[in-house]
Amino acid sequence: MATKGKIVLFAFWLLSSTAHSFYLPGVAPRDFQRGDPLYVKVNKLSSTKTQLPYDHYYLDYCKPDKIVNNAENLGEVLRGDRIENSVYTFEMREDQPCKVVCRKKLNAESAKKFKEKIDDEYRVNMILDNLPVAVLRQRRDGSQSTTYEHGFRVGFKGNYAGSKEEKYFINNHLSFRVMFHRDTETDATRIVGFEVTPNSINHEYKEWDEKNPQIATCNKDTKYLTQGSTVPQEVDVGKEVVFTYDVTFKVFAFPFIFLSSFSNGSSYSQFFGVCRTGWTTGFQLNGLLVLVYRLTYGLLQESDIKWASRWDTYLLMNDDQIHWFSIVNSLMIVLFLSGMIAVIMMRTLYRDISNYNQLETQDEAQEETGWKLVHADVFRAPINYGLLCVYVGTGVQIFSMTLVTMIFALLGFLSPSNRGGLMTAMVLLWVFMGIFAGYSSARLYKMFKGTEWKRNTLETAFMFPSILFVVFFVLNGLIWGEQSSGAVPFGTMLALVFLWFGISVPLVFVGSYFGFKRPTIEDPVKTNKIPKQIPEQPWYMKPIFSILIGGILPFGAVFIELFFILTSIWLNQFYYIFGFLFIVFIILIITCAEITIVLCYFQLCSEDYNWWWRSYLTAGSSALFLFVYSIFYFFTKLEITKLVSGILYFGYMVIISYAFFVLTGTVGFYACFWFVRKIYSSVKID
Repeated sequence: MATKGKIVLFAFWLLSSTAHSFYLPGVAPRDFQRGDPLYVKVNKLSSTKTQLPYDHYYLDYCKPDKIVNNAENLGEVLRGDRIENSVYTFEMREDQPCKVVCRKKLNAESAKKFKEKIDDEYRVNMILDNLPVAVLRQRRDGSQSTTYEHGFRVGFKGNYAGSKEEKYFINNHLSFRVMFHRDTETDATRIVGFEVTPNSINHEYKEWDEKNPQIATCNKDTKYLTQGSTVPQEVDVGKEVVFTYDVTFKVFAFPFIFLSSFSNGSSYSQFFGVCRTGWTTGFQLNGLLVLVYRLTYGLLQESDIKWASRWDTYLLMNDDQIHWFSIVNSLMIVLFLSGMIAVIMMRTLYRDISNYNQLETQDEAQEETGWKLVHADVFRAPINYGLLCVYVGTGVQIFSMTLVTMIFALLGFLSPSNRGGLMTAMVLLWVFMGIFAGYSSARLYKMFKGTEWKRNTLETAFMFPSILFVVFFVLNGLIWGEQSSGAVPFGTMLALVFLWFGISVPLVFVGSYFGFKRPTIEDPVKTNKIPKQIPEQPWYMKPIFSILIGGILPFGAVFIELFFILTSIWLNQFYYIFGFLFIVFIILIITCAEITIVLCYFQLCSEDYNWWWRSYLTAGSSALFLFVYSIFYFFTKLEITKLVSGILYFGYMVIISYAFFVLTGTVGFYACFWFVRKIYSSVKID
């Protein structure tokens, strides 16, 4: 027992530690020498308030001579990622104190777009050597370790001192920090961090020279970032905005001071470094003294972060203990249900089977009550058994896709550095798992003695994907109407249709062919031609009540982890705790199976033999609680105000809840199917 316990504990530790400490980065490391060019790429503009991504150059930012779109995989396109080249170029380990990029004069349209994106709190996303740019922030628990905030804000709103008029300001100066790890033998370096501090600076110049612009507030010949009289850059029609940046390839050891808040209800947060030269006084914005720092280059040091660990800060979890609480909470539910199963299987069922097998006369058998009395009807085909076969087959397809995806994620093949990899894997696995859908549906359909096998196969191949495709097409139309980069292009739509019709549908037919070739599943008892009348059921055994009760415990086993999944989807966070997720997934499967078996036993004891659909709906009803929770999450955690964004949220949550219903319903059905066959094959039936 001690050895088994150690093995179980080791497996549990391995799964949980895999959640955030082991991963395969997905790309090979790149070595750079001093002076090698580094090209910063720009990604989409994103906002948690609208959930509508936009192309970086949708706003009037500085553009390169020729915009080049990087090759994107299917997952990136579906996520709305648009990775393009930019005007920001560095030289490895060569600091740039201050560099002018370009000057833009805002017209009415560009100023309006900037203001709209500032209102909606859009963030700019950039990439260097496959690392997303991030802004440092303090952890919620107050510890010294730092975490990252993905991307930086387009700008902010505020008032000048003594004025009540609200103004818009743009972050037009970017202070980049590139951390690297150097090999002492070859002097080759690898990038391990990419940070930015955005600033709003109203640059001053006497005369503009396109070839060699000289700006008083950004002098490339000095080490000072700005002068003391710096004021922020306002966004308005006719305003000239000069975009600048500086870059350093070292790690600074300084504390951070958090400045925040404006009286208009919104808040603008930014970190300022405390440098050894001290602060230079800046301007007053809405009564808050904003200090503009001067940058020095003393006491530089290399980063001690190794390349294999460079994603750790991005994936750092703030609430490790909550995940453990989620696991313990789910395990308590499983233990409770397992105890009930043990009582039913080892005491009640064992006694029932023994008593039934000891009955000698037909009169004695008729005097008995309980689940044996419905043996001649328990395997009677349900109404709409063809539809049940379709949903069971689809559930097997979803289960297979989910299981294989999680295994790949646990092994590290779906690292966040492999951008779009998770979405691509799910789509492709869904397509190829169609063979299991066809096989499962055909086996069940043949057991029910169905004759229209072609119709059954077609429904299995088209029903669930058609519903998803219609909802997705409508939502994509809404996104297209908003001119968002999240709209799936027509070519990608055709590719999805090809995957569906060209690969998934044929595989469903192949699986169905093999399923019908298999011998028919024989019932352990015979079914009477005339159905037995079902007695009046007590209120607590009514279908609606028992089905809803059955969905509470499976949802209770996953709702804590569900919070983190929704946060990663809708609040632009990385989700990479697949170890925890895999444990919760296994617990969900066990919970669905056990609660369905318990309620199915009570139903049969009440002489109600209509268990086929009820077993599916009992576990599947947990999806209803999931959707209700998504409504609660929408109103308590999100700040979505636009109608289109709200429709997108609930549209996608309908898709997720529907898939969850099919998955959990199938698990409950197969658990009950196994249980019923097991108990009726254990008794002697004349």
